Amino acid sequence: MSQISNHISHTSRYAIIVAGGSGSRMQSVVPKQFLSINGLPVLMHTLLAFYNSDSKPQLILVLPTDYHDHWAQLCTTYNFNIPHQLLSGGETRFHSVKNGLGLIPDNEDSIIAVHDAVRPLTSREIIDESYQYAAANGNAIAAVKSRDSIRQLKDGSSIALTRDEIYLVQTPQTFQSAQLKKAYYQPYNSHFTDDASVVEATGIKINLIEGNYQNIKITFAEDIAIAELLLKNK
Repeated sequence: MSQISNHISHTSRYAIIVAGGSGSRMQSVVPKQFLSINGLPVLMHTLLAFYNSDSKPQLILVLPTDYHDHWAQLCTTYNFNIPHQLLSGGETRFHSVKNGLGLIPDNEDSIIAVHDAVRPLTSREIIDESYQYAAANGNAIAAVKSRDSIRQLKDGSSIALTRDEIYLVQTPQTFQSAQLKKAYYQPYNSHFTDDASVVEATGIKINLIEGNYQNIKITFAEDIAIAELLLKNK
């Protein structure tokens, strides 16, 4: 795991914010990226986290076409004028990220972070470190050690795994542009679980950096209450 650096590279930086969730596990008719936390939609908190970082990446928001008008209305309602490019998502997360990459020039030496729209609590330190570490080492994947004992269920039997060797992967997942773009030229594979797995399939080593246990993903109803409490304590 890397240590945080205060130096920020001057290489071009982008952040692809992927917002494809439907909110089905929330039992909500409103997609979870639009739910309110402390008076502001989740997605706006996420975009602000990157906008307020020292890295200042160009923001690309990938959102299902059906919600573009709704997003525009929310931006008007909340007077949200953070600069960002909006485009339509694809059939899967893989295809949505690939759409986002299409806005970034192939001949540009840049650093690209891919981030879940429903991780609104990502710290400035993690964002800045991810860009700096990826610039120097090819990629940087935020992750935290498991706090719980881990068992793997296989063929009807459970096997204890070594907890110190288990990391829970978060976002941002940040890459040198050539590395990420090359990986997304691959055909889609259902075994791809995140951007790191897509890049790893090309033979590239994946580097972990220290994430944060507060960098939660809004998935279930109770996550909203937790996120509100964490934001109030910031």
